[in-house]
Amino acid sequence: MIKVLIVDDDFMVARVHAGFVAALDGFEVVGTASTGAEALAAADRLSPDLVLLDVYLPDMTGLEVLRRLRAAGATTDVIVISAARDVDSIRSALHGGVLHYLVKPFDRRTFEARLRDVAGLHGDLRGLAEAGQTDVDRVLGRYRGAAPSPAATPKGIAPETLELVRRVLGGAGSEGLSATECSERTGLARVSARRYLEQLVAVGEADVRQRYGTAGRPERRFTARGDARNDRNVR
Repeated sequence: MIKVLIVDDDFMVARVHAGFVAALDGFEVVGTASTGAEALAAADRLSPDLVLLDVYLPDMTGLEVLRRLRAAGATTDVIVISAARDVDSIRSALHGGVLHYLVKPFDRRTFEARLRDVAGLHGDLRGLAEAGQTDVDRVLGRYRGAAPSPAATPKGIAPETLELVRRVLGGAGSEGLSATECSERTGLARVSARRYLEQLVAVGEADVRQRYGTAGRPERRFTARGDARNDRNVR
C-alpha cells in the first residue's frame, strides 16, 4: 500500500481528496494536516510514501514545507495540488523534486491518473535490481509526467465502460459480437452496447460488417481491429 498524507487548509477539499485516494486500489490515507506545522509533524510521525501538498497554508507555504522536508532528508514523493499558478511557485516545486503539480480546479480522472503514475513509478523501481538506459528512460518518463493521460471520450461515453466493451470484444476473436451478444456479456442495455461498439469503430479500434443469415434482417457484427477475417457469410 502507498501511504498518503493530505495537506490542505480547506477541510472539505481535504475530505474530497481523501475520498478519491481511498477509492484507488493500492493507496491508503494515513493522515491529514491543515497547516504547515501539522504537515511536518505528521510526515515525521507517519513516514508517508506520498504527500499531496497545497501551496496556500495559514502558517507557511507548502513550498516551505517541501523545502523543510528535503532539508530533513525526507525522500517521500510529493504532488503539489494548488490554485497557485505563478511560475515561481511551479519552479520552486520542481526544484524541490515534486512528481507532479496539479492546478486547481481539476477533474477526478486527472487526479487518479497522476496517482497511478506514482504507483507505476513505485512498481518500476521495486522491480529493478539495476537499471539499463531503457529502464531509466521509463522511470524518468513517469517521474516527469510523461505517461499518457487518459484518452478523452465523447459525452455519454464512460472510459471505464468503454474499456469493458473493448475487453469483451477483444475476447470474441474473429467471429466478433453483435450488439445483443455484447449486451449479454457486459450487462449493458442493447442500445448502450451498440453505442460503445460504434465508438470503438469511430476511433479505429473495431470494424463492423453485415452478416446475412437465412432469414430476417442482416445482423451487424463488430470485430476488434485485426481480428476481422474473410467469411463467406459476410458481405
